Amino acid sequence: MVEQWLLEGDPAVRWRVLRDLSGAPDEVVRAERARVATDGWGARLLALQHDNGGWGEGNYSPKWTSTTYTLLRLIWLGLLPGHPAALKACERLWEWQSRWRAPETCVVSILVRVTSDSGYPAGRLDEMVAHLLDRQQDDGGWNCRSKTGTDVHGSFHTSILALEALSAYAARGGPIDMSAAAHRGRDFFLNHRLYQSHRTGAVAIPASTKFPAFPEWHFDVLRGLEYFRAAGVKDDRLVDAVRTVRNRRRPDGRWSTYSPYAGKQFFAIEPPGPSRWNTARALTVLKWWDEAEAPSQS
Repeated sequence: MVEQWLLEGDPAVRWRVLRDLSGAPDEVVRAERARVATDGWGARLLALQHDNGGWGEGNYSPKWTSTTYTLLRLIWLGLLPGHPAALKACERLWEWQSRWRAPETCVVSILVRVTSDSGYPAGRLDEMVAHLLDRQQDDGGWNCRSKTGTDVHGSFHTSILALEALSAYAARGGPIDMSAAAHRGRDFFLNHRLYQSHRTGAVAIPASTKFPAFPEWHFDVLRGLEYFRAAGVKDDRLVDAVRTVRNRRRPDGRWSTYSPYAGKQFFAIEPPGPSRWNTARALTVLKWWDEAEAPSQS
């Protein structure tokens, strides 16, 4: 049974399976989620944190071992808000941010997300969210190359980062109303059927139909569907994307491990072969899609 196999995995997999697939009580889910900090992948990453609150050799690079991306991974794994390691890392990132010459939209998006999800009390968080709203393109997307918010086509990569950031900020209870911007951002993806060129209907980014465990700053189809599930938005224009995820299922009912993006990694969370992490993610998205009664508005 696939679900039993998933429950034999890392705490980062188990707590999500218990919440999203098994329907376990909240207290059981939270207890298992707390183990992310003490066992398995999350504990291994936390053990690599420096005394100054950072990871690796820098705040943003080398990317996948930097403080920014390690903290983002811990958020994905499910580290509970308020964890001292995350708060210390956020403090370091905001001190680094104060020295920026000019904000860069992708980096701002990640900073807003990890800050919101970690529960760090950043005094300039609202200012960074306002920056994201100012940089939204006319087509509803975002693009890190934009200087005005209206001058280029939206980027799939930047847009998913911005939408995730706004979602985390809203969940935190931030005072800025970003519902209209989020609506426009979802329409950007829906107008592209999530992952297709609006001109030709072809896959816009060939790599987006593969699902690395950690998508980093990249967009992919599974990541996009996870966002729409979290937003509670089911739309017929996502049908092709859902089919793409279904078609990646192996004969044994599981999904595969995909190679990470090129660059130094602290460690691989899973070997090649069937992936508990991706299987749990894909099954959660498909369960939502199959059980939602009807398409909703974005």
